[in-house]
Amino acid sequence: MAGFYVQNFGCRATQADGAAIERQFEDRGLERTPDLANAKIVVLNTCTVTSSADQDARAAIRRVHRENPQAQIVVTGCYAQRSPEELAALPGVAQVIGNSHKHKLADIAIGNNLVSSRAGFQPARAFVPLGKLSAAWDSSQPATTDDAGQIFVSDIFAHTELLAAPVFDAANERTRPNLKVQEGCDNRCSFCVIPSVRGQSRSLKLEQVLQQVNALVAGGYRELVISGINLGRWGRDLEPGVWSQASSIASGAERVGEAIEIEGLAQLPATDSLRLIHLIRAILAHTALEKLRISSVEPMDWSDDLIALVANSARIAKHAHVPMQSGSDAVLRRMHRKYRPWHYREKIEKIRAAMPNAAIGADVMVGFPGETEREFDETCRLIEDLPFTYLHVFTYSARPGTPAANMPSQVPVHAARERNRVLRALSDKKKIAFMQSFVGKTVEGITLARDAEAGRSEVARTSTEALTDNYLKLRLSGCHEPNRWVTTRVESVEDGALLGKIEH
Repeated sequence: MAGFYVQNFGCRATQADGAAIERQFEDRGLERTPDLANAKIVVLNTCTVTSSADQDARAAIRRVHRENPQAQIVVTGCYAQRSPEELAALPGVAQVIGNSHKHKLADIAIGNNLVSSRAGFQPARAFVPLGKLSAAWDSSQPATTDDAGQIFVSDIFAHTELLAAPVFDAANERTRPNLKVQEGCDNRCSFCVIPSVRGQSRSLKLEQVLQQVNALVAGGYRELVISGINLGRWGRDLEPGVWSQASSIASGAERVGEAIEIEGLAQLPATDSLRLIHLIRAILAHTALEKLRISSVEPMDWSDDLIALVANSARIAKHAHVPMQSGSDAVLRRMHRKYRPWHYREKIEKIRAAMPNAAIGADVMVGFPGETEREFDETCRLIEDLPFTYLHVFTYSARPGTPAANMPSQVPVHAARERNRVLRALSDKKKIAFMQSFVGKTVEGITLARDAEAGRSEVARTSTEALTDNYLKLRLSGCHEPNRWVTTRVESVEDGALLGKIEH
């Protein structure tokens, strides 16, 4: 059968979408190829969160066209949703399929044919003119137009589809799958283009989440990461009355047909919506998953109940990623963020008090329009005061169509880069101090699959990488099977990893 290749750019959600796209092609009889040079169809699943992300996508399109000129290049993802005409004009691009039509990508790309390599590839001929893109337009009735490219994009806010398939990291595909359970965002941060390219917040239904988790557990996976564009908003769009009756959710083959009652759910008034904590309780109660890891959750969604649940369950990884963006009240207001620095401080201090050994990370942006030295210093002081164990530092990038792009007093590039360097150095200092605190102590971790490329090194041949419950890289002496929980005594810290021996 004709081969396909999917390359993902950007966040966990994009990777999850890519996994679902791969499943679409496989369900239609096509085989995944290990490299793009031999692929009949190459899908580039793009990000558009920064200008450099756009540049990476354009460079990848040119590279694919140069290395595999016969390939049908399909561009999808957030950049495709935001600026389809720009991408369609690039040499070699056969189709541009926005997030609005990503759930139909394989059908669009292959038309109605399952093609063999001997028969040759017959691309789809349908085209959606930009002039017809509206919520009322019927996507089942495509029209044709000129040869500039084939564009399939419509109003993302009119769509309710949510692609869901577990993602397996190349190096760790046997240990830590990632499952996207939420899509879109209802926030309107002034710097962010994501709501306009991913649409409104929508949740994977509870029974679908449980089915996916149970399937992964049955496949031997021991740790699972749940993620979303705005994960803390999971369930707000679902009807609690359906779940309070728990009519058809099964937690395993032996429980098919049994009703499920989730603690605290039956008592919800019909007008209330579900919350992330209900999803987590359901996973704990109705699956045999050994370890659940929660990805990024906004500070206002870290309720006291959620903090207590994470702290008190041995089956939830002690890890909290809480986006901060800035420690300056004035900057947060210009960003249209929904919390103030003192609110943020209170949340982080509560998490640390409940979980003394937890990994606590944050996203921080530097160079936002109008950010003064004093405002940047406020961010630095808040970071120094709080018990972070790592930071993801980003430099502001103006996104077309966002309010921040037109704000006055854009920060010079050299100043923003220097602020980025300062915060990265501060992050490194905090991470090393946190890691050093575990020397001489025992930690729990899961062994990871061996990376084929890294396996050629001497270190990889004589040691095994693992990830601790609190998100630290752990290197064990000796070679050990992946996907095994181990208790390890930490002997030292070296090259950004804990070094230790398994305790028997």
